[in-house]
Amino acid sequence: MPTQQSLTYDAFVLLATADPAVVGLVLTGSRAHDGMAGEHSDHDLYVVLADGAATGLRHLTGHRTPRLDLVVVTLAEFRAAGMPGFERYALARARIVLDRLDGGIADILAAKALLGAEEAFRTADERLDAYANCLYRSVKNDRDGEALAARLDATDSLGPLLEVLFALDHRPRPYNRYLRWELVRYPLPGWDTGALLRAVDRIAASGEVPVQRRLFARVEAAARRQGHGAVLDAWGEDLRLMRPL
Repeated sequence: MPTQQSLTYDAFVLLATADPAVVGLVLTGSRAHDGMAGEHSDHDLYVVLADGAATGLRHLTGHRTPRLDLVVVTLAEFRAAGMPGFERYALARARIVLDRLDGGIADILAAKALLGAEEAFRTADERLDAYANCLYRSVKNDRDGEALAARLDATDSLGPLLEVLFALDHRPRPYNRYLRWELVRYPLPGWDTGALLRAVDRIAASGEVPVQRRLFARVEAAARRQGHGAVLDAWGEDLRLMRPL
């Protein structure tokens, strides 16, 4: 067996495939996103073990080199990964290398890629309020001559904004690195991908208030259509400051 430092992705896949305790191999990160891998990209691999199985691969838990990162988990741990958690998007767009469960690994990944109705509604509600809060502060600071604060608040608004938009479509928000990749391949219903990305880019770069207001108007309409009007109405007269003039 190769030493841990010399272990390559291909060599490990052969090793793991030969081990009956391994029920799944799942590739995440840039290697799982077509066209995103570069010369510095490693292989990020989940190694899924049958619950209670004995295997020598457990000692590779936490293995990390510039070429190969391994996450060794039991099947029960794999089901729970990212539910909730930071890894959810990575697993939602993961690539299956091995599935010994007759599609069971694929089913688990599919469940991570889709927010349930209750979870999606709750997430959109919570993050809509956070988005409105940042937007309101940005516009108010711009009005009061606090340019730096306005730009910082505008930047802060983008995280919750994107969480709202993806939650409205019952999807986990992609990592920033994969935002363009995700939207080009899986557009948000009712949104022009190019226009949305340009608006986000301009807000991140300069915090332009007219751009923020126009985008908020689109978000407000989409959120109200899906039953989130109470969150917005709680802002009362302050909504006038957020909307286009």
